[in-house]
Amino acid sequence: MLDVVIVGGGVAGLWLLDTLHEAGRHVLLLEKGELGGGQTIASQGIIHGGLKYTLDGLLSPSANAIREMPRAWRDCLAGARTPRLTQTRVRAEYCHLWRTRDWASQVGMLGARFGLRVRPQRLPRAEWPAALRHCPGEVYRLDEQVIDCAAMIAELAGRHAPRILKCDADGGLLFQPEAAGRAGGVRLSAGGRTARLQAGVIILAAGAGNAELRRAAGLDAAAQQVRPLHMVMVRGALPELNGHCTDGARTRVTITTAQDGADRTVWQVGGQVAEDGVNMSPDELVAHARRELAAVLPGVPLTHAEWSTYRADRAEAAAGGRRPSDVQIRREGDVLTVWPTKLALAPRLAERVLRELPPAVHAAGRSQVEAALRDWPRPRVARPPWEAERRWQR
Repeated sequence: MLDVVIVGGGVAGLWLLDTLHEAGRHVLLLEKGELGGGQTIASQGIIHGGLKYTLDGLLSPSANAIREMPRAWRDCLAGARTPRLTQTRVRAEYCHLWRTRDWASQVGMLGARFGLRVRPQRLPRAEWPAALRHCPGEVYRLDEQVIDCAAMIAELAGRHAPRILKCDADGGLLFQPEAAGRAGGVRLSAGGRTARLQAGVIILAAGAGNAELRRAAGLDAAAQQVRPLHMVMVRGALPELNGHCTDGARTRVTITTAQDGADRTVWQVGGQVAEDGVNMSPDELVAHARRELAAVLPGVPLTHAEWSTYRADRAEAAAGGRRPSDVQIRREGDVLTVWPTKLALAPRLAERVLRELPPAVHAAGRSQVEAALRDWPRPRVARPPWEAERRWQR
């Protein structure tokens, strides 16, 4: 008998696993695909502090919820609080913020100064990154770290390997509730083996997979919404850049930098470009992104760069198609469905869930269960989008 079974191995599920284990709960995590293989690995890895939610000059509920997160993550990355993520690579200690030339953009920049724990700091031109040397207006530094999401997932997973189990993608997980609103247990299958896990609480933390899981558990799948993105990647001899270009009350582009397995520089490009691209083909989006980057990064040569795209879904609690302002927890008896809403909000979600749970009652049997499942298959960590097989174009 377990205190908790978590279904879903992205940042939400793994952070919950660490938090609940540290709090003395007997907990296992189940994953049918790759760890982090949905929203987490598709993320740009920015630990947002609320900037993008204050561009209209107001402290929105979204900004209020997220503004403490940069400090929480910074402490974890420094090993000052759990989960200790000292082996997670920080790609950048801060982002840059710049604007387009128009007057509305300047108003947006002023709005970005209000209500933030992490506030933009105006930089002298000598400190501007090379990619922004020819931009009009001003450049700011924003102390939002950028992390390597794959490394973060690998570190959390490595710490909890005995508590993470793989199940078959098709039919590998069957809910066996005791009664309406009672968690009961799950029947787990992998590679021809089966096991039954009984739990006091089941937590669904599978991102886009939550809808299917809710249906399987006899719950309403309409409790979830999905807002799609179509992200852009650029690789080649590119300058390092991590930051946001604002245009009025929107983030026109958000660019983060990584290195691929062949030591090539790769930009991930999100923001409004990724919103615009939802109804575009990859070729149409690449053409659109070329124009946008030429406009917001004058003087950066992209003639010889290679371009590709990937799609990602932002799975959230249903909010009429709007972005929820905070983490969301839906409790139905002993089943909790959780959505962090943003990568940066994972610590906040874990704290909220811990407060929802009853005291630990099954910790004494932890070692026996883990020993019985020692040889069970384990999921691997997902590869970043730029390492997957996909078409690139010049």
